[in-house]
Amino acid sequence: MTERDGIFSGDDPFEIAQRWLDEAGESEVNDPNAMALSTVDADGLPNVRMVLLKAIEPDGFVFYTNYGSAKGQELEANARAAIVLHWKSLRRQVRVRGSVTRVGGAQADEYFASRSLKSRLGAIASRQSQPLESRTALMADVAKVTAKYGINPPRPAHWGGFKLSPVEIEFWADGAFRLHDRFVWRREGAENTWEITRLHP
Repeated sequence: MTERDGIFSGDDPFEIAQRWLDEAGESEVNDPNAMALSTVDADGLPNVRMVLLKAIEPDGFVFYTNYGSAKGQELEANARAAIVLHWKSLRRQVRVRGSVTRVGGAQADEYFASRSLKSRLGAIASRQSQPLESRTALMADVAKVTAKYGINPPRPAHWGGFKLSPVEIEFWADGAFRLHDRFVWRREGAENTWEITRLHP
């Protein structure tokens, strides 16, 4: 077993990631849960954008989106992705790669209901990633949705979550003279044991 201590200590990478995220919540000015999500399109061309991590579960990292968006369609076509969380204030980052599955049903309903009313109405009205004639047209659609659903809009079928189940998690921390500390956890699948390796900077 690779020797680890301090911020890298622990036997569960999900717990380490949660601990780092909690620490970032104390120091990052905006959105400590912001992460870059990378997917590939039908031609294999990479695509990356910022999304918000909403949960670190015992077996994966959960975020929510419009299933009809570019990322939603790309994940449906190729259910593999990578994310990176970078915290400048802590000088740390976490990189994750693995397979992706949908998060729907009661779990997605509960999260949707926890969002602000305006965010819920916007999620229903938006045809994310599709061409938009004007902002005025978008606001008109939001007004129609508001008139239809009022203050308790249901989660639309086109909106829900994804869980990234890792086969690789890398923890990185800044080091003096750019001699950074890096530990990568790898496994073949959820039923397999993690192998931990220290990497060169």
